[in-house]
Amino acid sequence: MYRIDKPIVMLKNLLGIAPKLELDGSYRPSKLALKLGTVDVSDFEKITYEKYTGKRKKIVVIFTEHKNLKMKNGKMFSTGNHPIEALLPMLHLKNAGFEFDIATPNGKPVVFEMWAFPNKDAHVKGLYDLLKKNFERPISLSKFIDSSLDDSESYAAVFVPGGHGSMIGIPEDENVGKILKWADKNQLFTISLCHGPGSFLATTLNDQKFLYEGYNMAVFPDSVDKQTPMIGYLPGHMPFGLSEKLKSLGVNLMNTKSDKTVCLDRRLITGASPLASNELGKLAAKTLLEKLD
Repeated sequence: MYRIDKPIVMLKNLLGIAPKLELDGSYRPSKLALKLGTVDVSDFEKITYEKYTGKRKKIVVIFTEHKNLKMKNGKMFSTGNHPIEALLPMLHLKNAGFEFDIATPNGKPVVFEMWAFPNKDAHVKGLYDLLKKNFERPISLSKFIDSSLDDSESYAAVFVPGGHGSMIGIPEDENVGKILKWADKNQLFTISLCHGPGSFLATTLNDQKFLYEGYNMAVFPDSVDKQTPMIGYLPGHMPFGLSEKLKSLGVNLMNTKSDKTVCLDRRLITGASPLASNELGKLAAKTLLEKLD
C-alpha cells in the first residue's frame, strides 16, 4: 500500500525540518532546528567573585540518567540534560567557590543532549572535562539521602538542570521529593531552569501538598513546546504541558516567552530557558554569596 505520509517526509527532509532518526529509533532535532536552537559558543560571562569560604560549600546537582522522552504520538525524543543549562550555572557557582555532588536517580551515568553541546566554548568544555568522571559515576539519590541528609550544614543548594530529559522519571521520583523537601526544611536554596522545574512535581507524590504553591517562577512555556514540532525540534507534542501544570498547582509564571527571564522568590531561583542559563548562574552565585553565612 502506498503510504500517504511518504511525500510529506520527503518534503520535510528536503526543507531540513525532519527530525533525524537515531540508531535506537529515537529522533534528534532537524537540521533547521539545530541551526536555530543551538550555538557553538555560549554567552557565559567570566566574572571574578569573592569566593565563598563558609561551611556550606556543597551543591547537589540532580541530573537525568535517561535519554529518550516519549511524545504523545509515541515517537521518542533523543534528549537528556541540556549542556548549557547545566554547565553555565555550574561555572558561575564553581567560580564563586562552591563544589558539586553529581547525582542521578539510580546512579547511572548522566545523559546530556550532546547535539546541543557548544563545541567551541572553552569554558563549558573545560568544566565538562573536569567533571567527566563524576558524570560517568554519579551517586544515586538513595545513597545521597542515606549519606548526606544528616549533613545539611555542608550544603548550600540543590540544582536541577533543564533539558527535556529532566521530565523523564524525575517528576515521579519520591527521592527527588525528599531532597527538595529537605532543602526547604534546612533553608538550602533550590535552583532550576527551563524544564527542570518539572522536578518540583515530585513534592506532590503520595497526595502531599505542593511545596511551591504561591511561588513566582520562570519556566519554559508550553506555547513554545507546542510550536517546536513544526520545525522538527521535537518529533511530536509533549506528553503534558509543564508550565500549565505548575500554574494549576498555584505557581505564578513570570515569563511567557523562551527568554532570559530569571526569578528569585524566597530561596527558589529559576530561569525560563537555555537563554537564561548565564543570567541564572549569575543570580545564583550572587544570591548564595550574599545570603549564606
